[in-house]
Amino acid sequence: MIALRGDAGIGGSVGGPVGGLVDDLFRRAAGRMVSRLARVLGPGRLDLAEDAVQDALIRALQRWPYTGVPDRPEAWLFTVARNAARDRLRRAETGAEMYAELARLNEAPPEPPADASVDDELAMMFMCCHPDLPHAARVALTLKTVGGLSVDEIAAAFLVEPATVAQRLVRAKRQIADRRLALAVPEARELPSRLLALLDAIYLMFNEGYGAHGGENLVRVDLCAEAIRLARLLTAEPRTDRPDVRAVLALMLFNAARLPARIDSAGDLTLLADQDRARWDQRLLSEAFRQFEASLSGAEKSPFHVEAAIASVHAAAPTYADTDWPAILSLYDELAALRPSPVVALNRAIALAHVDGPRAGLAALDALDRDGALDAYHLLPAAQGALWLELAESARAAQCFARALTRPCSAPERRFLMRRQAECKA
Repeated sequence: MIALRGDAGIGGSVGGPVGGLVDDLFRRAAGRMVSRLARVLGPGRLDLAEDAVQDALIRALQRWPYTGVPDRPEAWLFTVARNAARDRLRRAETGAEMYAELARLNEAPPEPPADASVDDELAMMFMCCHPDLPHAARVALTLKTVGGLSVDEIAAAFLVEPATVAQRLVRAKRQIADRRLALAVPEARELPSRLLALLDAIYLMFNEGYGAHGGENLVRVDLCAEAIRLARLLTAEPRTDRPDVRAVLALMLFNAARLPARIDSAGDLTLLADQDRARWDQRLLSEAFRQFEASLSGAEKSPFHVEAAIASVHAAAPTYADTDWPAILSLYDELAALRPSPVVALNRAIALAHVDGPRAGLAALDALDRDGALDAYHLLPAAQGALWLELAESARAAQCFARALTRPCSAPERRFLMRRQAECKA
C-alpha cells in the first residue's frame, strides 16, 4: 500500500502491485532523487527538488497501472521529476538564473554512476546535519529529506507538536539557502560534529519503524530497512566508517532481529517476555554481534555503544528469565550519564523494577510522571499499570491503562492496552 509521506497534499493509499512498488521506490529512491536534483539546482532549491520528486511519484501511481511499470523505474521517476522541476521553474522564475538552472537540469542524466549517486546521498545527509543548523532541526531535516518521513511522523518521534516540526523545517531550509551551505561530505575534522545528528536521525527513523507512533501497523519494515541501509552506506564509506556508526548499526540489527517475533499472526503486539526466541533472525543477530565487536575498536564510548550493549544483553539471554537485569540497570545508569532523557529514565525504571522489585520501579516512574515530560507518551502509564498488576493492585493498574489509552499510539498497541485493562476487571 502506498501512502506518500510528504507535505504536498498527498494522502490516502493505493494498493496492488503498482502501489507496493511505488511505495518501495519512495522509501528506497526518493532521498537519492532529491539529492541528485538538489545537486543540480543547488541546496537553496531543496523545496523544489522535494516537490518535483513527489510529482513524479504521483505520476507513477496514475500511469503505471495502465501503461505498465517501465524497465528502469527509478530512471523513469528521475526523468519525470526533472521535467516537473523544469516546469515549476518556468512558472516561478524569469531571467538568466532560470535559464542556467534549466540548462543544468537538461544535462542531468537519469542514471548517474553508482559512486556519484552514493556521494550525492551522503552529501545531502551531511548538509542536513550542518553545524550552522540547530540540532533538532538537523535531525528533522534529515528524517524529512533523506528518510521521507512526514511532519506528523517526525513530531511523534520527537514527542512534539507537528507545527513545531514544520517551523523547524522551514527555518532550516531558509538557513541553507541564506548561508549557501554546501552539498558536500565534510572534511575529516568536521565529521564528528555532523555525525551525531545524522546518527540520531537514522536511529529515530528505525525506531519509528520498530514501534510506529500511530496507524494500523505496529511495525513498518520499510523504515527499519531504510535506516539500516543508510547506516550500511556510512560504514561502506571509509570517510564515515567510525566506531559510533558501527554501534548504531549493531543496535538496529539487534532490534531488527526480533521483528519476526514482535507481532503475532493477527498483527498484535507480543512483549519481549512472551516472544518465541526461536523466531529471532539468527543471521541478523550474528551480524549485530560482529558489528558491535567492531564498534569497540575506538577509545570513545558513545551513547549508541551503551544502547547496543543493552540490546546485546537481551540478545544473549536464552530466555527472558535468564536476562541479566543488574547488567542492564548498570548500563542504563551509564546511558543516563552520557545522554539523559525522559525515555532513558523510563527504561531505567523498568530495569530497576526487575532488580529491586515493582515498588522501586513505580517510585521511579511516579517521579517521572510528576515531571510531566512524558505526558503524551503512552508507555509511561502502561509501564505503571504493568507494575501495579504485578502487585495485584488491579484497580490502580486499570486506571493506568485507561490513562495510556488517552494518548497517541498505534492500533496494535491500543488493542494490547485494552486487553490489559480487561485483565484488571477479570
